[in-house]
Amino acid sequence: MFTLIDRQLIIGYFKAYFICLVSLLSLYVVVDLFTNLDDFSSKQKDFLHTLSDIGMYYTFKLTQIFDQLCEYIVLLSAMFTIAWMQRQNEMVPLLSSGVSTRRIVTPVLFSAFVMLSLAVINQELIIPKVGHRLLNDKDDPIGEKEVGVRGAYEPNGIHIEGEKAKRNERMILDFRCTIPESVAGNLLHLTAKQAVFIPPAEGQRGGKWELTATKPAEVDGLDKSNGVLEQIDTGRFILHVREIDFDHITRNPNWYRLASTSRIYHELQKPEGNRLVSVAVLFHIRLTRPILGMVLVLLGLSVILRDQNRNVIISAGSCLVLCAIFFATCYVFKILGDSDFIAPALAAWMPIVGFGPLCIVMFDAVHT
Repeated sequence: MFTLIDRQLIIGYFKAYFICLVSLLSLYVVVDLFTNLDDFSSKQKDFLHTLSDIGMYYTFKLTQIFDQLCEYIVLLSAMFTIAWMQRQNEMVPLLSSGVSTRRIVTPVLFSAFVMLSLAVINQELIIPKVGHRLLNDKDDPIGEKEVGVRGAYEPNGIHIEGEKAKRNERMILDFRCTIPESVAGNLLHLTAKQAVFIPPAEGQRGGKWELTATKPAEVDGLDKSNGVLEQIDTGRFILHVREIDFDHITRNPNWYRLASTSRIYHELQKPEGNRLVSVAVLFHIRLTRPILGMVLVLLGLSVILRDQNRNVIISAGSCLVLCAIFFATCYVFKILGDSDFIAPALAAWMPIVGFGPLCIVMFDAVHT
């Protein structure tokens, strides 16, 4: 059970967390807004319309900003909570009564773990739901602009591509597909003025493309038994697919950064998954992220508590320097993993191997 002092520390931590959260998010939004203000006002819109676009864009963007800053906020909150306690000399009576330093900071560590769990929830549940919004340009927060299309292959060898896509209508303009001989009985090249993707019914997999104004308008000897291509009228076809849906060929090359860990794992299980080195690195980083967060908090608190008579500003500065070294090391190993110099698992786990024992030794060396 938490004592009165524990509850006061927890309340103090969440107060510091709320202040750091609001301050950093507000600072990020203000700097980003004034840096990119021309992008929001590039179209001929009135003031209210522009203000609405700004509000809509940053409403979704805040989830991604929080994801990028969550470890910093957790560390700063823990640092300010303990530093303020030291400044008010509130630790001296507790230490004099025989309470160890590690026992005093236990509520802070518990609170930090809770907030790191909140970051995981945001990463796994919230961001994947709004990921398509986060990829929109600043002058197109609703997603009305046409986007490019990337070619892709179905597992059965069908190749699908196009020129432009309308996201709101799930429509591909100048749609092209090549059906191999092994599927259709003979090699087929189909071009359509437009193709609309129809998602599958609940519980089913895949979906279908409805092709309009297709050339050739008729296909002789079409084998309907394969269940891939069917003609419903002159110049109109239905192409059944299993993997290549609208999102697959229109998504940003960095889409996986906004996907859930389970989705990333699913992508890595595909035959071409062994070529997705950066995706594999991100998958392992996702697994190690909560551990790295706690390691960072332990390192920061160890620096502050190492010498309780030291000036608070010097302790905070030392903590920030250590934090910079920590994230720089993580970034270097990530780059090495993305460049395929080291294995993806090694790129994610090496910072833990290096800083994990260090944080244990430093925390154990805290004066009690």
